[in-house]
Amino acid sequence: MESTRAKSAPMGVCSVTGKTQPLAKMQTLRELRPNISQTLRNRHPELAEDSLLCAEAVNAARLEYVRHVLETQVGDLTKLDEEVVESLHKHEVLSERPLSEMEEEQHLTFGQRLADKIADFGGSWSFIISFCLFLLVWIVINSGMLLKQPFDPYPFILLNLMLSFLASLQAPVIMMSQNRQEARDRLHAEGDYKVNLKAELEIRHLHEKMDYLLHQHTTKLMEVQQIQLDLLRELAHARTKAAK
Repeated sequence: MESTRAKSAPMGVCSVTGKTQPLAKMQTLRELRPNISQTLRNRHPELAEDSLLCAEAVNAARLEYVRHVLETQVGDLTKLDEEVVESLHKHEVLSERPLSEMEEEQHLTFGQRLADKIADFGGSWSFIISFCLFLLVWIVINSGMLLKQPFDPYPFILLNLMLSFLASLQAPVIMMSQNRQEARDRLHAEGDYKVNLKAELEIRHLHEKMDYLLHQHTTKLMEVQQIQLDLLRELAHARTKAAK
């Protein structure tokens, strides 16, 4: 039954793609918003107001219009902008669920995990307190109070060597952890930018659609009002004739 109805449904040919589709799934150029219809006219000047258009042609015009708006306001489109435009065209969701700590740790190498552990411990009060205690014990032992022949007497050359080695090793490890954190923050910032840009374009699209619908509604109301005025004139004219 449904296949019979589909076959008996009136068909139309798209003026842009040349594809044949049911008329119920097609639109005329007059029914589109002004910006989209103007984009189609610029690319296909032969289109008339009653030209039939399929969804593929309309979506392509919308995609071209959004790309034109971005290029006008932002300049050359970046890779992120292209992803946003494609997501608008395909109606895809851009926001992604962030990885949990356990999921993210599974993707880390042994060196990255070790760098994070060292950076976390090196920036904690536990490290500061334990390091101060270590220095105090080292100085007390090698000051001659506990040992008659200390292994690192004043001016504690071995201790200075160990501190220099620790500082030279700790700084690159902390920088490794910070670089990975910066890369993670950059990914989050790119995701936020894409979501915000898509939301802005969607809101602008909704505003234009609302303006177009209000304009269409106002035009129809004016037409109805004009018809009512014509009817009132005809009634008044008929009453005048009847009175005579």
